[in-house]
Parts: sequence; C-alpha cells; structure tokens
Amino acid sequence: MKKLLDFYLGLAFIFLFISCNNSPSSDSVKNAKDSNAAKIESRKGAESPGDSLAAVPSKADADFLVNAASRGMMDVQLGQLAQSHSTNQGVKAFGTMMIKDHGEGSITLKDLAAAKRVTLPATVSNRQQKVIDNLQKKKGAEFDKTYIRIMVSNHKKDINEFEKEGKKGADPQVMTFANNSLAMLRKHRDSAIALQKLLGINDIMETAPLIK
Repeated sequence: MKKLLDFYLGLAFIFLFISCNNSPSSDSVKNAKDSNAAKIESRKGAESPGDSLAAVPSKADADFLVNAASRGMMDVQLGQLAQSHSTNQGVKAFGTMMIKDHGEGSITLKDLAAAKRVTLPATVSNRQQKVIDNLQKKKGAEFDKTYIRIMVSNHKKDINEFEKEGKKGADPQVMTFANNSLAMLRKHRDSAIALQKLLGINDIMETAPLIK
C-alpha cells in the first residue's frame, strides 16, 4: 500500500513539475521576446515580401524594440513617482520631461513595431518592476538621490544601446528610429547629470535590474 502511495505521489510531482515548466512566463518582456522569436522562425517560410511575416526584422532588432519599449515605460513610471514622492522642483520637472518625452516616443515606437510585426511588452519586466517598487518606498531627499542615480546610469546605458543599434542594426527603419532618439536621450542624460551635481550626488550606482 505504501509503495502504491509513493508511486502516485511521485506521479503527481512529475505532472506538477511539467505543468510549471509549460506555464507561460509572468514577465511581459520575456513573453514579447519569445513571441517575436517564434514569428522570426516562422518567417523563414515566407515566400515573398508580401507575406505577412516578411516585415519582421532580425531577432536583435526585435529585441532592441522590446527593450526600448520597456525602458520607456519604466522612465514614465519613475517620472510619475517623481511627481508624488519628490519635494524638489528640479526633480519634479525632470520627471515631467520623462513622462512627456517617453510618452511621445512610445507612439513612434508602437507605430514602427506594428509595421514590423513586432510584439511589444504590455508592462515593464519583473526586474524593472522591482526597481520601481523599491523607489516607491522612498520619500524626499532619499528619493531624489536614488531616482537621479538611476536616471544617470540608465540613460548612459540607453545611449550605448541606441548608438549600437543605430550603427549595427540590420533593419534600416529600426536603425533610423535609434539614431533619431539619441538627441532626446542625451538631453535626458545631461539634465540628470546637472541634477546630480545640484543634489551633491558623487556616486552613480549600477542598476542591475535593467534588462539586456
């Protein structure tokens, strides 16, 4: 009887393990990348430029668009936190700029992604959400310093990624989008650095939760 019980318990564990591994990820960014990878694989059978999947760019270009979308959403959400958690007018103004610029940029990005049949994430990644959640716990000067540290670090990384895509991307339209976005990103970086100096922040932390 005990052996039979052990057998069924083992069988139940196996089914549970398989079920967990086959369940969809809760990470919107990962799901978007997986969806695009499947489209790109299917595109190999496209017979002509008129086929619905023929417009799908390379995996690297698609991943760039996914990352750009999630980073833009993160900047908007952090900008919204700056409105409610900061008491510094300069930080609030910077947050307003993030909301406006990345909100407008997301429209161009969504149009490009739609034209390229690229699926974009509905929300930020799980790792990015942790950054947002942690920052939400801070107030006043502590919030300001942490927020600006993140903004300087993130925009330096964003500029590197957009410059790389603008030079080495495979899709001309995606490359153009990357190059056209650089002026905005550099303006954000320079504004964040100016606030960094104004607030007396000497150390800029690395934000590991950013996706690559």
